Amino acid sequence: MSILIDETTKILIQGFTGDKGTFHSREAISYGTRIVGGVTPGKGGQRHLDRPVFNTVKEAVEATGAEASITFVAPPYCMDAIMEGADAGLRLICCITDGIPAQDMMRVKRYLRRYTKERRTMLVGPNCAGIISPGKAMLGIMPGNIYAKGNVGIVSRSGTLGYEAAEQLKALGLGVSTSVGIGGDPINGSSFIDHLELFEADPDTHAVLMIGEIGGPQEAEAAAWIQQHARKPVVGYVAGLTAPKGRKMGHAGAIISGEGDSAKEKSAIMAGYGLTVAPSPGELGSTMAKVLERRQAA
Repeated sequence: MSILIDETTKILIQGFTGDKGTFHSREAISYGTRIVGGVTPGKGGQRHLDRPVFNTVKEAVEATGAEASITFVAPPYCMDAIMEGADAGLRLICCITDGIPAQDMMRVKRYLRRYTKERRTMLVGPNCAGIISPGKAMLGIMPGNIYAKGNVGIVSRSGTLGYEAAEQLKALGLGVSTSVGIGGDPINGSSFIDHLELFEADPDTHAVLMIGEIGGPQEAEAAAWIQQHARKPVVGYVAGLTAPKGRKMGHAGAIISGEGDSAKEKSAIMAGYGLTVAPSPGELGSTMAKVLERRQAA
């Protein structure tokens, strides 16, 4: 099994006919992802990459039965694209777009909450690498060839460290059930805890690698949740050990602005809640391998 997407998931591309949408749609199709169509307002009725193009998400969902989408929509219009997808009944939207105004994301968060939890769309991102369930489906911008199929779940604020973790695991003969990039913006759609809950319920995920960054309380909240609810081992890592206070590092949300925001403080919090913390980005895979070996020996 996997979480969020698999080979049966019917997926739409929002911003289908643009350069980025075309390139990554072609990659996803070649990987085996079930892309059933796309949306580009004003181009409805055409075909692109041998898939139908629709003017609205609602039309696309009604015609194809799609349940998920990925957005390659420019920042000024992305808020509307996400809300349109939620109104059309999509259960999952993956937003790759970087540079969405924080105020737009605040409006999106409030908008999604108008629906009940059972009906509410799961938003992954924005400013994220996306989602991949190796060997099944790819909904993002990651290089699919570095992911081996296996039993380790990855949830990461950093796209590139998610790639690094997958490649290290593959080199050690381990694989990934699903990798989720939740994005590095200060306001994002779904949290570490949202995906940790899904990994905990997935019988084919035996352990989880959680990769955080400086800035914000998400890692500490997730570590507390893990201590109380997780039965599976979780390896943690926080990027930004050398980041000076007050300076943005990479992502818009990666800035030490208060107590507990630094990588050193977050790592200590994780360890205090019982997580195994990888000492460096070069030891993500080896730390996970040691944890799994101990688990098998126990």
